[in-house]
Amino acid sequence: MAVMGLERKVKVAEVALRCLVCGLGALAAALVATGSQTRTFFSLERKARYTDMKALVLLVAAHGAAAGYSLLQAARCAAAMARRGGGGGVMGSRSRAAAWCVFSCDQAVAYVLMAATAAALQSSLLGKRGQLELQWMGICGLYGAFCRRVGEGLASAVAAGLAAVLLAALSAFNLFRLYDGGGRDVGKSSSSSSCRTGNGNGNGNGATW
Repeated sequence: MAVMGLERKVKVAEVALRCLVCGLGALAAALVATGSQTRTFFSLERKARYTDMKALVLLVAAHGAAAGYSLLQAARCAAAMARRGGGGGVMGSRSRAAAWCVFSCDQAVAYVLMAATAAALQSSLLGKRGQLELQWMGICGLYGAFCRRVGEGLASAVAAGLAAVLLAALSAFNLFRLYDGGGRDVGKSSSSSSCRTGNGNGNGNGATW
């Protein structure tokens, strides 16, 4: 019973983290993508938008894709939990293959989000402070509203990246506990990868997803 209780807590934590990555990623992409400001200089209109900075374009694309991926995975996990009711099952080669697939995708999402966020932070810092050695001036004094909106988006992006890192660690835990004990006692425990599907009646027909 204790193992089953831990199993359900891990699944709930995974769904919560996936929803968090989805929400924060979508918020970051929306804030940055919708930020713009128009200024007039000597009768000439200049408009600042995220497409003017390639790092922000990468951030919007990466966080938008991560939000969609996390939403699909969260829905899959929630559906599996509803069908199974948190029960156990016997693991097999398909279980481990699915766990490896989820683990690899979660690792890739975490790396991409952190890389895109780091690039956007560096470019935004340069845009805010400028570079005196190269005689580049900061633009946030001219486009304050745009910079504030991008700053809010970057804060959400950092939070989404950290949640993705936690999710990647949880996926690693879900994967490598399948190999606990060298696979000798897999039929005697209810440990599994992140979200499992099957009938959960102990007849060996369960599968892990």
